[in-house]
Parts: sequence; C-alpha cells; structure tokens
Amino acid sequence: MSGLAEVNEKIYTVAQAGAPLRPKRERKMKLVFLLRSMTMGGAQRQLIGLVSRMDRSLFEIIIISLYSGGAFAEQLKTTGIRTISLEKKGRWDLFRSLARLAAVTRRLEPDILHSLSPATNVLAAMLKRALPKTRIVWGIRGSDIAGRQMDWIDKFNLKLQAKLSRSANLVIFNSYAGRDYHVRNGIPANKAVVIPNGIDIEKFKPDTQLRQGQRARWQVNEESRLLGIVGRIASVKDHFTFLRAAAIWGRCARDVKFICIGDGEESYAQTLRKMSCDLGLQERIIWTGPILDEIPSAYTGLDISCNSSKTEGTSNSIAEAMACGVPCVVTDVGDSRHIVGDCGVVVAPGNPDALAEGFSRMAQLLREQPEIRARARERIQLEFGVNLLVERTSEALLSLS
Repeated sequence: MSGLAEVNEKIYTVAQAGAPLRPKRERKMKLVFLLRSMTMGGAQRQLIGLVSRMDRSLFEIIIISLYSGGAFAEQLKTTGIRTISLEKKGRWDLFRSLARLAAVTRRLEPDILHSLSPATNVLAAMLKRALPKTRIVWGIRGSDIAGRQMDWIDKFNLKLQAKLSRSANLVIFNSYAGRDYHVRNGIPANKAVVIPNGIDIEKFKPDTQLRQGQRARWQVNEESRLLGIVGRIASVKDHFTFLRAAAIWGRCARDVKFICIGDGEESYAQTLRKMSCDLGLQERIIWTGPILDEIPSAYTGLDISCNSSKTEGTSNSIAEAMACGVPCVVTDVGDSRHIVGDCGVVVAPGNPDALAEGFSRMAQLLREQPEIRARARERIQLEFGVNLLVERTSEALLSLS
C-alpha cells in the first residue's frame, strides 16, 4: 500500500480507533475554503459542521465565497471564523472575481486551498502557479450526472475539472460512487480519498416531544402513518416518482399520509402540487415549504422517510432521518445502499411500482421489527457521525504537510 491509498487507510484507522491526531504543530496550518455562495445547502451544512469542530490549535480557518450574503454567512458568525466575499456580480463576472481571488489568496498565503465544487475546483487549479507553496485540495460531492439538469457551462466545468485534476494534491469525495464515477472520467485515482458526510447525532435524534409538536402543527394524529420526502424540490430528487408511488400505495394503505418537506423553484413546485391533485392525493399530502430551522423536528414527525433521487453522492437526508430513528426507503443511486445497510429498503430509481412496493415492505418491517428504528440510528452513530468527518478530514489535510 502506498501514496493516497495509505492516507485513505490511515484516516479511517485514526477515526475508528479514536486515536489522537498528529502532535501539535509549531505553526497552525492556514486552511482556506473556497465555495461558490453562502446560500444554505447540503455542502454548506456539512462545512459548518466540519469547521466549527476542527481543532483551532492545528488550523487557522478562513472561508472565501464568490458571492455575498446568505444564511450560511449568518451561521458562520457564531463560529468566529473569518469570511471573505469576492462580491461576484453574476455568472459572467469572471475576470474581475478571478483577479480578486488571486490577490486575496496571494495575500493570505494559505498552506491549503480547499475548493468545494466543480466551478471553484477549476478556479483553484488556475491559481496553482500563483500559489507555488499552497497545496490544492478539491471537494467533489456528486456521483454521476445522469438525470441532472445542467447547462453548457456546468458541463464545461465538469470536463475542465477532469482535465485540470492533476494540479490538485488531493481530491476528497463524499461517496464511493462519486469517486468511482469521476475516476472513470479522468480524476487520478491516486489522488482520491473518500470521506463520507458527517451527521450531528446530538442535533438529529429521536424526540417524542418534538414529534408530537410537529405532527400537531401538521394536523396529523398518532394513528396515521406519515411518509415523507425531505429535500429541495428539484427534478433530480424525482418527486414525480414519489407522488406516483404514493398514489399506488395509498390505494391499499388508507391510514397513510404523505408530506413533501422543502422548497424549490415555484413553477416546478406548482406543477408537482397539480400532479398530486390529479393523482387524488390532495387530501392526504402536505407541502411544508422551507423549514430550515425545523429540519430535526421535521424528521421526528415521520414514520418512514423516502429518498427517490435519480442521482446522489452521500445523501444528508437519508443519514439525518436514520439518526432520528426514522428508517428509509431509497433508490439505488450513489451511496444510498451503503448508508442504509440492513436498516432500510432499496429499490430501482424512476420506478413508481417498485417504490410503492418498497413503502409496503418497510411498513411490514416496522410491524415485525420495531427495533429497526434504533438500529438505523446506531448505524449512523458508528459510520457517519460528524466527529468522524472532522477526524478523517483533519488527518487527510495534515498528511499534506
């Protein structure tokens, strides 16, 4: 075993054994994260869980965003982490924002520049010559791009990312499926490590009082089973298949209600709401809209969680639901099968009949094996806790020094 394979093995050994990280350094490692925006999303939620727990005696952390504003910027204020916005004015404000990024990073002289998306990965690679002493680390969250709606610029960034990937010192994937896909498409395998997302198991946990309060707000009594899908309303999440499966299963499971938790483009959401009415679900489905601050209690209100995505990396919504003791029915994309293990039901994507059958199988499992709720939470504690994310990421970055 050699190279990055050795690093990958070591970060898991350290995390699983609970061993201390490397000895204290004479100087903190200056770690600069580069992200597109401060709008709250899955990547930003993972990042704040990471940086708020990293050892400040080892790392000096700075976050640079291309765009200003957003809920993530407000949350970062509580951590005391310095943030810098490049005040990018739009997609075509390229040269000015790149020049400012180059000036800012030269002034900061980071030990590591850690970018977090295809677009920022490309920008980080373009700065390689201007920052000869800086190690470039890329973060890639997606797996395959099937089913994703991307314009030509997004597709161009993905192709350019693969061509420039040899300039990165390390590429961190949050899923094995993502690593395998991108390695097949040009990312060097010897630079790739996998560090799954981390879930705050103290924030996401079963809570009877929260459950009762949440279901009361939704006007769902305890006699009804509640099956929900949590995540932004976007085509890649395939709410169409979820709604069709809900209509199929709902015909034989009269005590079930359904809920879609999250928001998205309003015209698309309206199309889905109309479809739910056409399917006869109007009296049995709830649309919550955005509930960012209520996500943990939202999970506790569910009996079964569904992820019907066409493509995923490591799904936060699956792991968060399981941490709350809510077992999941998921499509076999990304690392979803790996996350649920033997605590969930896995079906083919894009198949309403298979998804409806998955709902039925999970309902039966809950009747026959009620302990599946506790097993689901235990799996997340052991495999996907946020402390593991911190330990694994810290060790991977320190290995570059």
